[in-house]
Amino acid sequence: MSSAVLCAPAAVQPAAVAPIVPGATPLLPVVGADTRVPLVPGGTARYVDLDTAASSRALEQVAARVTEALPLYSSVHRGAGYLSQVSTALYEDARATVAGFVGARGDDVCVLVRHTTDALNLLAGCVPDGGAVLVLDCEHHADLLPWQQRGPVTVLPTGATVVETLRALGTELAAAPYALIAVTGASNVTGESLPLDEVVQLAHAAGARVLVDGAQLVPHRRFSLAGSGADYVAFSGHKTYAPFGSGALVGRRDWLDAAPAYLAGGGAVQEVTVERTSWVAAPHRHEGGSPNVLGAVALAAACDALAALPAGALAEHERALRERLVAGLAALPGVRVLRIWADSAEPTGVVSFTVAGADPGLVAAYLSAEHGIGVRDGRFCAHPLLARLGVPAGALRA
Repeated sequence: MSSAVLCAPAAVQPAAVAPIVPGATPLLPVVGADTRVPLVPGGTARYVDLDTAASSRALEQVAARVTEALPLYSSVHRGAGYLSQVSTALYEDARATVAGFVGARGDDVCVLVRHTTDALNLLAGCVPDGGAVLVLDCEHHADLLPWQQRGPVTVLPTGATVVETLRALGTELAAAPYALIAVTGASNVTGESLPLDEVVQLAHAAGARVLVDGAQLVPHRRFSLAGSGADYVAFSGHKTYAPFGSGALVGRRDWLDAAPAYLAGGGAVQEVTVERTSWVAAPHRHEGGSPNVLGAVALAAACDALAALPAGALAEHERALRERLVAGLAALPGVRVLRIWADSAEPTGVVSFTVAGADPGLVAAYLSAEHGIGVRDGRFCAHPLLARLGVPAGALRA
């Protein structure tokens, strides 16, 4: 065989692919990434959106899927027409995708809702009568107010360390019976979290169930109900790279089947007379009225896109971005990065900070008007936590 033949395979090798650099190479394209905004000094700048803990930009894949589904949009369930049949299939397929994304067990239920707040209010009405709920004071208001309204609820002070907080949880669980522990999967203020496996072990040993507020966890880390042992998870589409208006509550069926319908209306009923109504089982029991088909399609598309990323790629990407931001802030005089626990590990890409002597609202307005950088200012719907961290007037969040 000639040397020319021996060399032939080398000549048809594919071109080298540029390496992916965590924190520098975008993982998934978002709609509007090149949006330009006006600046007060004059001219424009590409908008740097660091306010995505509140609402993330929609993925291009999500927008494409919605555009594809929109011409097929129709009413769902019970319609005999072709478009109704297609829309029903899209809606129920989306439900299955969302449930699979969070590792639902075979007998779990996925209720499609508007957002995490909607999901938690729904579950608050499903906890058996008299069952007490235990939460920490570091929770987002969405995981605090529904339990306060329902009662009885115990709000446990957060310890200075993860170890102290877990010890306090164990002590409280041993002192009184609880039906449910509601815990954040990742703080919307600092990105920190308690080890969920240990929380679940403590709760289940005491006969309590565990709800995970996954709004800031599910879009950032692989999460599984089956793997973690948690009983319920709630999360929002608008924090998971889908547009506003979609979310999910996924978890154990029995409480959801036994509870009153969350929205009394069409689609949630089995039989209605002027005297009484019999309700269907969950999830439709809690989805009265015409559902948000396109919202469900969008959420499912976002779940598919995130699930397709290589294992660990998202966490590594966020770690690089967070470390760069925290190091940069540490180099600035008068800047303090907020932390809940001194011993927490692997926070998500959420960083809150203060600037000594500067009002958070003015700093945020300056960054936007002068530099085209969007950050959040205020108390982040976590007033008790901000007070505990010593900044009751608020902070900045990127």
